[in-house]
Amino acid sequence: MQTFRDLDLPTFYRNSIGVDKLFNSLQNHVKNNSGNYPPYDVIVTGDDTYVIKLAIAGFTEDDVNITAHNGQLVITGDALSADEDTNYLHNGISNRKFKREFTLAEYVIVTGATMKDGILQVELEHIVPDEMKPKQIEINKTPIE
Repeated sequence: MQTFRDLDLPTFYRNSIGVDKLFNSLQNHVKNNSGNYPPYDVIVTGDDTYVIKLAIAGFTEDDVNITAHNGQLVITGDALSADEDTNYLHNGISNRKFKREFTLAEYVIVTGATMKDGILQVELEHIVPDEMKPKQIEINKTPIE
């Protein structure tokens, strides 16, 4: 089975106009999200609402940064290292840096974020402007001459 990484994109670019930004975005997404930390869920909560949940035990609200810009949602975390004077018998709670990127569809906005019990929850909503929504066109019933 051929994967996205196996595609000959330069050949595709020669035959396409205006899609290079899309494929560059896909390549960056694959490269930047190749790890599995922190684990996350994307949940559909309504017709136009979504929630992203990240399991980030050991992080505080001050350790996490959330930015949305140009269709990209970027969540980063940088917890302070454990006190060097602490003598661990076992240190299993990860506090390593992380960066998770999500590509947002057009008109998807972040409406809020909360953190409780080691779970970061980011709320999203797809708000399509009225001028972009489908419109019913009434047919004129006057006879054509």
